[in-house]
Amino acid sequence: MLTNNPFAELSAFVSPAVMQWYVVLMIILVVVGTILDMMHKQSAKYFFENAKRAEKDAKRQLSGGEKAGLAIHTVTNEILTSSEFNNTHRRISHLFTMYGFIIFVVMSAVLIFSYPTPDVTAPALVTLLWHLGAAMLCFGGYWFWFDIRVDVAAEGVKWYRFNGRGDLFIVGLLAMATFALLWSFTQRTGAGWLFFVLFVTSSTVLFGSVYWSKFAHMFFKPAAAYQKKTTIEDGSRENLPDDYDLTDPAVQAKFPDIPEYMGTNPPYMGLGISREPPRHY
Repeated sequence: MLTNNPFAELSAFVSPAVMQWYVVLMIILVVVGTILDMMHKQSAKYFFENAKRAEKDAKRQLSGGEKAGLAIHTVTNEILTSSEFNNTHRRISHLFTMYGFIIFVVMSAVLIFSYPTPDVTAPALVTLLWHLGAAMLCFGGYWFWFDIRVDVAAEGVKWYRFNGRGDLFIVGLLAMATFALLWSFTQRTGAGWLFFVLFVTSSTVLFGSVYWSKFAHMFFKPAAAYQKKTTIEDGSRENLPDDYDLTDPAVQAKFPDIPEYMGTNPPYMGLGISREPPRHY
Protein backbone atom coordinates (compact mmCIF):
# COMPACT_ATOMS: atom_id res chain seq x y z
CA MET A 1 0.00 0.00 0.00
CA LEU A 2 2.80 2.43 0.88
CA THR A 3 4.47 1.79 -2.47
CA ASN A 4 1.31 2.68 -4.40
CA ASN A 5 1.56 5.66 -6.75
CA PRO A 6 -1.92 7.24 -6.52
CA PHE A 7 -1.22 9.68 -9.34
CA ALA A 8 -0.50 6.87 -11.80
CA GLU A 9 -3.90 5.31 -11.18
CA LEU A 10 -5.52 8.74 -11.35
CA SER A 11 -4.12 9.22 -14.87
CA ALA A 12 -6.83 6.88 -16.16
CA PHE A 13 -9.38 9.61 -15.39
CA VAL A 14 -7.33 12.83 -15.25
CA SER A 15 -4.74 13.72 -17.87
CA PRO A 16 -1.15 13.95 -16.56
CA ALA A 17 -0.93 17.35 -18.27
CA VAL A 18 -3.82 18.59 -16.14
CA MET A 19 -2.06 17.39 -12.97
CA GLN A 20 1.17 19.06 -14.01
CA TRP A 21 -0.54 22.33 -14.83
CA TYR A 22 -2.24 22.19 -11.44
CA VAL A 23 1.16 21.97 -9.73
CA VAL A 24 2.43 24.93 -11.77
CA LEU A 25 -0.69 26.90 -10.85
CA MET A 26 -0.14 26.20 -7.14
CA ILE A 27 3.45 27.46 -7.43
CA ILE A 28 2.23 30.64 -9.12
CA LEU A 29 -0.36 31.14 -6.36
CA VAL A 30 2.33 30.83 -3.70
CA VAL A 31 4.61 33.32 -5.45
CA VAL A 32 1.83 35.82 -6.10
CA GLY A 33 0.43 35.44 -2.59
CA THR A 34 3.85 35.96 -1.01
CA ILE A 35 4.49 39.08 -3.12
CA LEU A 36 1.08 40.52 -2.22
CA ASP A 37 1.73 39.74 1.44
CA MET A 38 5.07 41.57 1.26
CA MET A 39 3.42 44.55 -0.41
CA HIS A 40 0.60 44.65 2.12
CA LYS A 41 2.75 44.24 5.24
CA GLN A 42 5.72 46.07 3.66
CA SER A 43 7.98 43.33 5.03
CA ALA A 44 10.79 43.89 2.53
CA LYS A 45 10.71 47.65 3.16
CA TYR A 46 10.91 47.03 6.91
CA PHE A 47 13.91 44.70 6.56
CA PHE A 48 15.83 47.11 4.31
CA GLU A 49 15.11 50.13 6.52
CA ASN A 50 15.98 48.19 9.64
CA ALA A 51 19.23 47.06 8.03
CA LYS A 52 20.14 50.66 7.20
CA ARG A 53 19.45 51.77 10.77
CA ALA A 54 21.56 48.90 12.06
CA GLU A 55 24.47 49.96 9.82
CA LYS A 56 24.37 53.47 11.25
CA ASP A 57 24.26 52.18 14.84
CA ALA A 58 26.83 49.42 14.31
CA LYS A 59 29.86 49.58 16.59
CA ARG A 60 31.99 47.59 14.15
CA GLN A 61 31.84 46.40 10.56
CA LEU A 62 31.47 42.68 9.96
CA SER A 63 33.79 41.04 7.47
CA GLY A 64 32.56 38.94 4.57
CA GLY A 65 33.68 35.80 6.38
CA GLU A 66 31.73 36.74 9.50
CA LYS A 67 28.58 37.41 7.47
CA ALA A 68 28.98 34.07 5.68
CA GLY A 69 29.42 32.36 9.04
CA LEU A 70 26.24 33.97 10.36
CA ALA A 71 24.38 32.87 7.23
CA ILE A 72 25.58 29.29 7.67
CA HIS A 73 24.66 29.39 11.36
CA THR A 74 21.19 30.66 10.46
CA VAL A 75 20.68 27.84 7.97
CA THR A 76 21.91 25.09 10.29
CA ASN A 77 20.14 26.35 13.41
CA GLU A 78 16.99 28.35 12.65
CA ILE A 79 16.13 26.55 9.40
CA LEU A 80 17.43 22.98 9.50
CA THR A 81 17.14 22.26 13.23
CA SER A 82 14.78 25.01 14.54
CA SER A 83 17.02 25.57 17.55
CA GLU A 84 15.24 28.83 18.38
CA PHE A 85 12.45 26.82 20.04
CA ASN A 86 13.26 26.44 23.72
CA ASN A 87 10.35 24.05 24.18
CA THR A 88 11.49 20.57 23.14
CA HIS A 89 7.97 19.41 22.24
CA ARG A 90 7.40 22.50 20.10
CA ARG A 91 10.70 21.98 18.34
CA ILE A 92 10.08 18.30 17.55
CA SER A 93 6.55 19.04 16.36
CA HIS A 94 7.81 21.82 14.11
CA LEU A 95 10.57 19.65 12.61
CA PHE A 96 8.16 16.80 11.82
CA THR A 97 5.72 19.26 10.24
CA MET A 98 8.38 21.13 8.26
CA TYR A 99 10.27 18.13 6.90
CA GLY A 100 7.05 16.22 6.32
CA PHE A 101 5.71 19.09 4.22
CA ILE A 102 8.92 19.40 2.21
CA ILE A 103 9.16 15.67 1.54
CA PHE A 104 5.48 15.40 0.64
CA VAL A 105 5.49 18.37 -1.77
CA VAL A 106 8.76 17.37 -3.46
CA MET A 107 7.71 13.75 -3.89
CA SER A 108 4.32 14.85 -5.22
CA ALA A 109 6.07 16.89 -7.91
CA VAL A 110 8.40 13.97 -8.72
CA LEU A 111 5.50 11.53 -9.08
CA ILE A 112 3.37 13.90 -11.15
CA PHE A 113 6.11 15.03 -13.54
CA SER A 114 8.22 11.87 -13.77
CA TYR A 115 5.85 8.96 -13.11
CA PRO A 116 2.31 10.19 -13.92
CA THR A 117 1.13 6.99 -15.67
CA PRO A 118 1.31 3.26 -14.93
CA ASP A 119 3.56 2.82 -17.99
CA VAL A 120 6.56 4.00 -15.97
CA THR A 121 6.69 2.45 -12.52
CA ALA A 122 7.75 4.85 -9.82
CA PRO A 123 10.58 3.66 -7.55
CA ALA A 124 9.31 2.23 -4.28
CA LEU A 125 11.45 4.72 -2.36
CA VAL A 126 9.71 7.69 -3.99
CA THR A 127 6.19 6.47 -3.23
CA LEU A 128 7.26 5.45 0.27
CA LEU A 129 8.65 8.93 0.90
CA TRP A 130 5.41 10.47 -0.39
CA HIS A 131 3.39 8.55 2.19
CA LEU A 132 6.02 9.07 4.90
CA GLY A 133 6.08 12.83 4.29
CA ALA A 134 2.31 13.05 4.62
CA ALA A 135 2.42 10.93 7.79
CA MET A 136 5.17 13.09 9.30
CA LEU A 137 3.18 16.22 8.50
CA CYS A 138 0.11 14.74 10.19
CA PHE A 139 2.09 13.64 13.26
CA GLY A 140 3.74 17.01 13.83
CA GLY A 141 0.69 19.03 12.82
CA TYR A 142 -1.85 17.22 14.98
CA TRP A 143 0.56 17.27 17.91
CA PHE A 144 0.80 21.03 17.50
CA TRP A 145 -2.95 21.49 17.04
CA PHE A 146 -4.12 19.46 20.05
CA ASP A 147 -1.34 20.15 22.54
CA ILE A 148 0.96 23.05 21.69
CA ARG A 149 -1.03 25.88 20.11
CA VAL A 150 -0.54 29.07 22.13
CA ASP A 151 -4.22 29.75 22.69
CA VAL A 152 -4.81 26.14 23.75
CA ALA A 153 -1.85 25.92 26.12
CA ALA A 154 -1.97 29.41 27.60
CA GLU A 155 -5.61 30.43 27.36
CA GLY A 156 -7.48 27.14 27.53
CA VAL A 157 -9.24 27.58 24.20
CA LYS A 158 -10.85 24.33 23.04
CA TRP A 159 -9.06 22.40 20.29
CA TYR A 160 -12.06 22.56 17.99
CA ARG A 161 -12.19 26.37 17.99
CA PHE A 162 -11.01 27.70 14.63
CA ASN A 163 -9.24 31.04 14.90
CA GLY A 164 -9.86 32.34 11.38
CA ARG A 165 -6.75 33.42 9.49
CA GLY A 166 -4.48 32.49 12.39
CA ASP A 167 -5.28 28.79 11.96
CA LEU A 168 -5.81 28.75 8.20
CA PHE A 169 -2.25 27.63 7.48
CA ILE A 170 -2.05 24.70 9.89
CA VAL A 171 -5.59 23.53 9.12
CA GLY A 172 -4.80 23.60 5.39
CA LEU A 173 -1.64 21.58 5.97
CA LEU A 174 -3.39 18.97 8.08
CA ALA A 175 -6.33 18.66 5.71
CA MET A 176 -4.06 18.25 2.67
CA ALA A 177 -1.89 15.55 4.26
CA THR A 178 -4.80 13.71 5.88
CA PHE A 179 -6.94 13.55 2.76
CA ALA A 180 -3.90 12.60 0.65
CA LEU A 181 -3.30 9.52 2.78
CA LEU A 182 -6.98 8.62 2.89
CA TRP A 183 -7.22 9.03 -0.88
CA SER A 184 -4.21 6.76 -1.43
CA PHE A 185 -5.49 4.06 0.93
CA THR A 186 -9.07 4.08 -0.44
CA GLN A 187 -8.37 4.86 -4.09
CA ARG A 188 -9.86 1.61 -5.33
CA THR A 189 -13.01 1.95 -3.24
CA GLY A 190 -16.08 4.16 -3.54
CA ALA A 191 -14.70 6.62 -0.98
CA GLY A 192 -11.57 7.24 -3.05
CA TRP A 193 -13.09 9.99 -5.19
CA LEU A 194 -14.49 11.77 -2.13
CA PHE A 195 -11.07 11.92 -0.48
CA PHE A 196 -9.46 12.95 -3.76
CA VAL A 197 -11.82 15.91 -4.11
CA LEU A 198 -11.16 16.87 -0.50
CA PHE A 199 -7.41 16.51 -1.08
CA VAL A 200 -7.46 18.81 -4.12
CA THR A 201 -9.76 21.30 -2.36
CA SER A 202 -7.61 21.52 0.76
CA SER A 203 -4.43 21.83 -1.33
CA THR A 204 -5.96 24.64 -3.35
CA VAL A 205 -7.07 26.43 -0.18
CA LEU A 206 -3.60 26.02 1.37
CA PHE A 207 -1.61 27.33 -1.59
CA GLY A 208 -4.24 29.81 -2.71
CA SER A 209 -4.64 31.51 0.67
CA VAL A 210 -1.01 32.54 1.17
CA TYR A 211 -2.00 36.20 1.26
CA TRP A 212 -4.37 35.60 4.20
CA SER A 213 -2.56 32.81 6.06
CA LYS A 214 0.82 32.44 7.77
CA PHE A 215 2.32 30.55 4.82
CA ALA A 216 4.54 33.47 3.80
CA HIS A 217 6.23 33.60 7.20
CA MET A 218 8.31 30.58 6.14
CA PHE A 219 10.15 32.84 3.71
CA PHE A 220 10.56 35.78 6.11
CA LYS A 221 11.77 33.77 9.11
CA PRO A 222 15.32 33.05 7.81
CA ALA A 223 15.85 36.69 6.81
CA ALA A 224 14.68 37.93 10.21
CA ALA A 225 16.90 35.41 12.03
CA TYR A 226 19.96 36.41 10.00
CA GLN A 227 19.33 40.10 10.56
CA LYS A 228 18.97 39.57 14.31
CA LYS A 229 22.29 37.71 14.47
CA THR A 230 23.95 40.48 12.48
CA THR A 231 22.73 43.24 14.82
CA ILE A 232 24.06 41.33 17.82
CA GLU A 233 27.48 40.79 16.29
CA ASP A 234 27.94 44.34 14.99
CA GLY A 235 26.76 45.86 18.29
CA SER A 236 23.74 47.76 16.93
CA ARG A 237 21.36 45.41 18.81
CA GLU A 238 18.30 47.01 17.17
CA ASN A 239 18.57 49.96 19.58
CA LEU A 240 18.21 47.63 22.56
CA PRO A 241 20.51 48.05 25.62
CA ASP A 242 23.54 45.80 25.98
CA ASP A 243 23.54 42.73 28.19
CA TYR A 244 25.40 43.89 31.27
CA ASP A 245 26.97 42.00 34.13
CA LEU A 246 25.30 43.73 37.06
CA THR A 247 28.16 42.74 39.39
CA ASP A 248 30.73 44.57 37.22
CA PRO A 249 32.00 47.70 39.09
CA ALA A 250 32.23 49.61 35.79
CA VAL A 251 28.57 48.87 35.05
CA GLN A 252 27.56 49.88 38.59
CA ALA A 253 29.51 53.13 38.19
CA LYS A 254 27.70 53.81 34.91
CA PHE A 255 24.32 52.96 36.44
CA PRO A 256 24.54 53.96 40.14
CA ASP A 257 20.95 52.97 40.81
CA ILE A 258 21.96 49.28 40.51
CA PRO A 259 24.02 49.14 43.71
CA GLU A 260 21.63 51.59 45.38
CA TYR A 261 18.58 49.39 44.95
CA MET A 262 20.07 45.92 44.35
CA GLY A 263 23.38 46.00 46.21
CA THR A 264 26.90 45.45 44.89
CA ASN A 265 26.18 41.77 44.27
CA PRO A 266 22.66 41.62 42.76
CA PRO A 267 20.96 38.28 43.40
CA TYR A 268 19.92 35.92 40.63
CA MET A 269 16.31 36.79 39.80
CA GLY A 270 15.31 33.32 38.60
CA LEU A 271 13.80 32.04 35.38
CA GLY A 272 10.93 34.52 35.40
CA ILE A 273 8.33 33.76 32.75
CA SER A 274 10.22 30.62 31.73
CA ARG A 275 9.87 29.11 35.17
CA GLU A 276 6.94 26.86 34.18
CA PRO A 277 4.61 26.24 31.21
CA PRO A 278 1.76 28.78 30.77
CA ARG A 279 -1.15 26.70 32.09
CA HIS A 280 -2.91 29.06 34.50
CA TYR A 281 -6.20 29.52 32.66
